[in-house]
Amino acid sequence: MNKKAALEKRKKRVRSKIFGTSKRPRLSVFRSKRHTYAQIIDDAKGITLVSVSDLELTKDSKSKSAKVVVAMTVGEALAKKAIQKKIKDVTFDRGGRKYHGRIKSLAEGARKGGLKF
Repeated sequence: MNKKAALEKRKKRVRSKIFGTSKRPRLSVFRSKRHTYAQIIDDAKGITLVSVSDLELTKDSKSKSAKVVVAMTVGEALAKKAIQKKIKDVTFDRGGRKYHGRIKSLAEGARKGGLKF
C-alpha cells in the first residue's frame, strides 16, 4: 500500500465518525505540499459555509514565513469569517493526517480566533 492509498484509507475512517450538522458544522483541513486550505461544512445540507486558504492571504502576512506560521494565520482568518456568520462550535476534521505541524497550528489559530471544538 502506497502513501496515497493509506491516506485515503485513514481519511475514510475518520470521516465515517465525523459528521457536520447545522448546529455544529465540520471544520475540514486540507494541506498540499505548498498550501493550506480550511473550510467549514454543513454535511446535513451539503454546503460549504466558510472557506479560507493561504492563497487568499495578503503577501505581507505570509512573506517568507514558515508554513506552520502561515497555517496559524489561516486558522485565525477562518475563525474571524466563521464568527461573522455566527458559527462558534465546530467539529474538527484533520483529514486523515496526524494532529501535528500545520494541522495543529491551524487548529490553534482557529481556537485563538474564537472557535470551539
